[in-house]
Amino acid sequence: MKTRNYIFKVILFAFFSVACKPDSRVNFNTQIKPILNKRCISCHGGVKKSGGFSVLFEEEAFAATESGKPAIIKGDAAASEFIKRLHSDDPEVRMPYEAKELPEEEIELLTKWIDQGAEWGEHWAYSLPEKVAVPAITAEASFVPEDASDFIKNDIDHFILAKLNDKEITPNGPAPKNIIARRAALDIIGIPPSEKQLLDFDTGNITYETLIDSLLNNPAYGEKWATWWLDLARYADSKGYEKDRGREIWKYRDWVIDALNQDMPYDQFTIEQLAGDLLPDPSVDQLIATAFHRNTMNNDEGGTDDEEFRVAAVMDRVNTTFSVWQSTTMECVQCHSHPYDPFVHKEYYNLMAFFNNTRDEDVPNESPVLKMYTPEQQEQMNKVVDWVTEYGDKARVKKTKDFLHFTEPVYKSHFFKEFKNSVYDDHASVVYWDDGSTIIENAYTEEASFVYLNYRSHYDGTKMTIKKGDANGPILGQFSINKSKNNTTSRFPIKPISEKTNIYIETQNNSVAKEVNILNLYWVGFVPDIPGKNESGWNKINSDFLELLNTNSLTVPIMAENPDYMKRTTQLFDRGSWLTKTDTVEPGVPASLNVWNNDWPDNRLGLSKWIVDKKNPLTARTLVNRVWHQIYGRGIVSTVEDIGSQSEPPSHPALLDWLSLRFMNEMNWSLKALIKEIVMSGTYRQSSESSPEMYRLDPENELYARGPRIRLGAEQIRDQALAVAGILSTKMYGPGVMPPQPHGVWQTVYNGAKWVESKGEDRYRRGVYTYLKRTSPYPSFLTFDAGSREVCTIRRTVTNTPLQALVTLNDPVYLEASYHLAKNSFDIADIEKSIGKAYTKATLSKIDSKKLEALIELYDSSLTEFKKDPKAYELFLHFEEQPSPELSALTVVANAIMNLDEFLTKA
Repeated sequence: MKTRNYIFKVILFAFFSVACKPDSRVNFNTQIKPILNKRCISCHGGVKKSGGFSVLFEEEAFAATESGKPAIIKGDAAASEFIKRLHSDDPEVRMPYEAKELPEEEIELLTKWIDQGAEWGEHWAYSLPEKVAVPAITAEASFVPEDASDFIKNDIDHFILAKLNDKEITPNGPAPKNIIARRAALDIIGIPPSEKQLLDFDTGNITYETLIDSLLNNPAYGEKWATWWLDLARYADSKGYEKDRGREIWKYRDWVIDALNQDMPYDQFTIEQLAGDLLPDPSVDQLIATAFHRNTMNNDEGGTDDEEFRVAAVMDRVNTTFSVWQSTTMECVQCHSHPYDPFVHKEYYNLMAFFNNTRDEDVPNESPVLKMYTPEQQEQMNKVVDWVTEYGDKARVKKTKDFLHFTEPVYKSHFFKEFKNSVYDDHASVVYWDDGSTIIENAYTEEASFVYLNYRSHYDGTKMTIKKGDANGPILGQFSINKSKNNTTSRFPIKPISEKTNIYIETQNNSVAKEVNILNLYWVGFVPDIPGKNESGWNKINSDFLELLNTNSLTVPIMAENPDYMKRTTQLFDRGSWLTKTDTVEPGVPASLNVWNNDWPDNRLGLSKWIVDKKNPLTARTLVNRVWHQIYGRGIVSTVEDIGSQSEPPSHPALLDWLSLRFMNEMNWSLKALIKEIVMSGTYRQSSESSPEMYRLDPENELYARGPRIRLGAEQIRDQALAVAGILSTKMYGPGVMPPQPHGVWQTVYNGAKWVESKGEDRYRRGVYTYLKRTSPYPSFLTFDAGSREVCTIRRTVTNTPLQALVTLNDPVYLEASYHLAKNSFDIADIEKSIGKAYTKATLSKIDSKKLEALIELYDSSLTEFKKDPKAYELFLHFEEQPSPELSALTVVANAIMNLDEFLTKA
């Protein structure tokens, strides 16, 4: 019997030894690549290739070095110089050079890897499996509570629970109904649920899923999630840089809100923002969507080079596109090949070529800008377009519509050459004197019979002569220009020509002194003639066309592509300097990512299709990871701005892949469906309470054994304060508003712009509508970690500083909200009830005796102070006609409630 037991134990031991033996094969991605990135790549990578050796790309790692031999010999670590130098005692030879020796275990791993054949691997983020299996969870093997339905609500929970089981951790139980309702509402619409929603959910009149659906269908959903997207889009109401003048671009912000509320599929959402203008017969909304990339800054400062800042904007578009959609730090590649990720220097300029052909040129008027016509003007435009459609071809219709929509293409004055008695005045116009002249190089007149000029003339009788080639060329047109008060667009007859040529412009006015400015010319344009000249009504159509060009209407900057005859050449910049141009490059995408489909056009539209192609491994992963981050306060990959080889590994890689595939294929790119899937999970519905032991095991909640508990964002804190006070406006859309802020904060130069405090309900609008000046953002938002949006912001850094308490205690917005919360809860006959009511309104929870006792004490001490000095409460409650010491004291209490963690935190 003993022998039999002994044999059984030996067999059992052998079985477990084999079963538990780790895979002896070294994994390049998880074991080798991190070592190379940390220890080697700073000297042997994209920036530097010391000794001719690089470990960035596979072909470089195994290529011959300056010695003439490879540093890594596959299958023979002993013969590999790479390993020899790790063991050397000579400090001039040993690697890493002038750094600490590698730990012995890392050298052993590298040695083993080479001996096993030095198999190279692809970074996990650059490929996507076709299918991911959902882990099967059995009650017997699980640490889930006995009633598994309390935790497992959908397939997300299987992935989370599988990891918890591995760590032998039990997840939290579900959060109370009031807590989960508040959490879901804050995540979906950015403000607490209505009293009716909470009551219906608490009493069982509606299910949790019904609550979620009602929140997703609330227009406030678009406002909440737009705030997140506008950080990515670097949306602001001013241009940035030194002058930082206002920018009329709020129509784009409204487009984002609408697109989110309509649940526009994310692939369409992407294409319209990157290339809406290149779609067939784009709608006004699709043109507005392209303002995503007109949120780049514009420099109006005197003495700056427009081309320098145009190029800066183009580069920002490349960097932002890859940051937003690909979680890739492409800005590294502007100057050199990426030091960590598989992107080479030339590929940056291949990508830049997609964006380099747009009409914007860093001019003060920010053209091209889309005109938003009134209904009457739109009807007038429709008549012009209908006329051209009837008597012309499709090409002429498109050119007519484009010119009426955004007045492009034109030749802007900053590209004029050969100034004589004229000068470019740094305000986007050329100043002409008597006998002044300039040349537009290599212009194309579209065989037009008219030239369109945008100018301001200061005298009557200025004669302008337009010649072909130069001063000695044949005259194309000669006409008189009279005085105008404002910038005017006029048209004058010229002789049609078919070829590209230099256009010589000359001005003459003998009635004024030689040094007097007679004319400012802003641009010159040529539009194909309106057809149907012999038809009745042609003159009226031409008159309407010119009248529309001179309308002063609401505008929004948009993207528009150069015509072929204006197409720019893109060149590689040596070390990233726009002044040092080398090889010409064509549009192209990184070789390390998905393959380009030759059916796609080689412009921004093609690039946008490449980005949302289901074979692109990064787009869906990036979006899923960032939505998860918005909800949980951390991403499945915690480095949400980067999922390259230097990123943190995903905490749940299979879940990220499964959700990404599901988002594209089963959800059809629906953001609302993705959010619903996440918030319906048992993982999301857990209580956020944590024990010391749980905090020790998982301080960052990386395993999701508890619900999310994070501080609210800047706009949410303010919106919630106004909401619980009952004064939050539901008004949507329109220009940015200016709610109260401390006096003297907003200082402007060069213009008379002032922070004019909004009146009426505009004073209480949601934070997404607050006017954002880049050089002076709304101070309370800035204090709570919102940014200036000068560049794309992937993640707001969450801080905890005393300044934040000073804002919520003293900012006029929070004092007024506290007053309204107190007034709506005030019952002079029962102060305890008043305080409890105010607390419940603010937190959706009942107050406990300890907090109630502390707040009663605060009320009593405040009441005593106010009764001592009647002027104090009159000053404190300046918004109340007949303030009382009791209401003033309760306002102090309400303000304290708005400073509690349970108010400022989503738990």
